[in-house]
Amino acid sequence: MRSVLAIAEAELRRFLADRSNIFFVFIFPLVLVAVLGASFGGDSASARVAVVGGESALRSAVVTQLERADAEVTITGDDDMRQRVARGGADVGVLVPEEAARAFDAGQGPELEMVTGSQSNAQAAAQVVRTAAAAATLRSGQERALQAAATSAGVDGDIDRALDRAGTSIRPAETQVRDTSGLAQELGGLGQFDLGASSQVLLFTFLTTLSGAAALIQARRDGVVRRVMAGPVTSVQTILGLGLGRLTIALFQGAYIVLASRLLFGVDWGNLPAALGLLLVFGLVAAGVSMVIGVVADNEGLATGLAVGGGLVLAALGGCMMPLEFFPDSLRPVAFLTPHAWGYEGFAEIQRHGGTLLDILPQLGVLAGMAVLWLALGSYLLRRSLARAM
Repeated sequence: MRSVLAIAEAELRRFLADRSNIFFVFIFPLVLVAVLGASFGGDSASARVAVVGGESALRSAVVTQLERADAEVTITGDDDMRQRVARGGADVGVLVPEEAARAFDAGQGPELEMVTGSQSNAQAAAQVVRTAAAAATLRSGQERALQAAATSAGVDGDIDRALDRAGTSIRPAETQVRDTSGLAQELGGLGQFDLGASSQVLLFTFLTTLSGAAALIQARRDGVVRRVMAGPVTSVQTILGLGLGRLTIALFQGAYIVLASRLLFGVDWGNLPAALGLLLVFGLVAAGVSMVIGVVADNEGLATGLAVGGGLVLAALGGCMMPLEFFPDSLRPVAFLTPHAWGYEGFAEIQRHGGTLLDILPQLGVLAGMAVLWLALGSYLLRRSLARAM
């Protein structure tokens, strides 16, 4: 057993000694988690609104209502506003024409112009703007009505303070909106970075483990495996050590993303033993595939091409680049031919529904079956390779 662990430790050290892995193992996965969370996360930042128009009571009232709705408001010019919206610097642009300002001063309903961007939350931001404009018009009407009543009664008072006091003392109406679509309910409750983090764990654990196939080829070519076999180590121990080395790389990569995403982005991984158990079985599948590529491929370039190309294709089919919930019905059976789809379903059960090890037994069972097949094939091919080397 000591020999097996020593071989596995040497494999991990050789992997970490490759400086090219620093970026792709430690930095790139977290960058993707941050980008996916910022772009598609459920808890994305508040609406960003660029307002165009001269100083007027209408502009001030709209900006006040937007700020009360926690929107990020920028007052700028027309050209700059359009550039911000086009480049994603603002979700919505609002133009306050002079005609609208005059209508507002006259107590009439103003008509604002709005430019909506293509960002994922642009429509929600546009609704925030509509609500703010309606609230500004309502506030103006209330002020006018109170002012007229106070003048006719000969009473002086702070109208703004009276309206604010009334707004806090009267309980506002409550509206509950329930989305009955299966997609909304399935993805509901996820944190901003949760979905991206689980997808990147599967993607990079598989890719990083498969990249170890090139190291296996190099070790065979440089005679490292032959020197190991020359010592008091059997072929079975060598195979176990090399396989454990691949698994160690997989667990190292997966555990790093889990820990770093938790600390940096507050990702909720749910039941941690279940998540780590799923990661372990998924890593076994990746280790088996890596062993097969490391024996079948003749050189490091071919192994790297198979690892990266095959890993990305399987990840795309398995829901790591687009959630499985968006897949058409005709593609879903194909997706579940990949280990990534079963890993995706397992993490979905853990993160979204509070699943435990018992709840993900079907996913664990399928992944365990895949692991047995790939590890058996990799061990057989590696044993034949070692026999020829001897």
